[in-house]
Amino acid sequence: MFSSKPVPGRPSQPASDDRTSDDGLVRAFAEPRSFAPMETRQGGMGEIEARWPAAWEDLEADAFIEVHTPRHEPEVMGDPRRALIVIPALNEAKVIARVIDQILADEGLVDPLVLVADGGSTDGTRDIVRRIAERDPRVRLMPNPGKLQSAGVNLAARLLGGDRPWLVRVDAHADYPANYASTLIEEARRTHAHSVVVSMDTRGENWFQRAVAAAQNSVLGTGGSAHRLATQGQWVDHGHHALFHAESFEKVGGYDESFSHNEDAELDYRLNQAGGRIWLTDKVRIGYYPRSTPKALWKQYFSYGKGRARTVLKHFTPLKIRQAVPLAIAPAVASLALTPFFWAFALPALLWAFAALSLGVVVGVKQRDAAALVSGPAAMIMHLAWSAGFWAQLFTWRASPGAGGGMMSPQAAS
Repeated sequence: MFSSKPVPGRPSQPASDDRTSDDGLVRAFAEPRSFAPMETRQGGMGEIEARWPAAWEDLEADAFIEVHTPRHEPEVMGDPRRALIVIPALNEAKVIARVIDQILADEGLVDPLVLVADGGSTDGTRDIVRRIAERDPRVRLMPNPGKLQSAGVNLAARLLGGDRPWLVRVDAHADYPANYASTLIEEARRTHAHSVVVSMDTRGENWFQRAVAAAQNSVLGTGGSAHRLATQGQWVDHGHHALFHAESFEKVGGYDESFSHNEDAELDYRLNQAGGRIWLTDKVRIGYYPRSTPKALWKQYFSYGKGRARTVLKHFTPLKIRQAVPLAIAPAVASLALTPFFWAFALPALLWAFAALSLGVVVGVKQRDAAALVSGPAAMIMHLAWSAGFWAQLFTWRASPGAGGGMMSPQAAS
């Protein structure tokens, strides 16, 4: 699938670069890139064939920034290291400037374009990005009507990824090391990977975050996930998304925008099925900041569980052992309601609680952190929420007409 052969149904590429006008400016809207089913539509450029997700149905092209970039020398325009770097954002005023600075403080980048895909921020995020863009032509602001991170990355790739071989996804709530994006590109070129993923080190600022971080940085909270605990580079079937070969990203259809969570694992499944290879690099790691309250952590992992269930239902894929074991937790807790009738119904939940709390104490002692001593309760929130979300999605699917026939978005078919 990842050959250079033409893809049936895709508009052929013109021999000349019709995005460059006589005034030497590169314009973003001359040739739409596509992910969803083919339709013929009328637009400001005349009749075109393109795939348009529903979130973009009523969006006017002039709502987007038109990129005006001085004509580059041919050797720069054709440089195989050029990348489109997308930062999906929604109310990230506290961190957006720092993240942009970290990404652009990269001596190895060649002609980078950093695109902030804003989902409708109301806290000043857009004004901050506009001010940065006024003084730095490498930065652009783009509205993301789909609001989800997946929709923002898809739209950015479609509009502005055409002449850049690499697509880098950057999440706002993370810390990035020096030369992050250029290292990913070099790793992809060295290994010939279609995607490069990274490991995460969870960090906490307040007391609860430190407890969550201790759980997520151990087997207690992750079950041995490679992109959490791996210490050396290796081929994997999933990891924290960082870089894609732009053509491979397009050929598998981009993200499925009907997924609010687990869209990364769902895309990785399609990438693997298409013959793509995913490299987990050990050259760079990112710092991640978890949710700061128990309620927020519950909501996050409940959504993760629902997303994993949707991936299983969409592709009929089996769960790994580390994913299957937590499924028993929600039923075990629910069985507590039956203990007035027979005391043994309490045993599964009690054994789980004892194991989680005990392992949490072990983690805290090893890290010599008082907050880490209660990583057990934080892990219990994660386990129970994930299990409850999975079962909730499963029962919803079973109860829906046609057993979930309406769950899949058009652009998810590949």
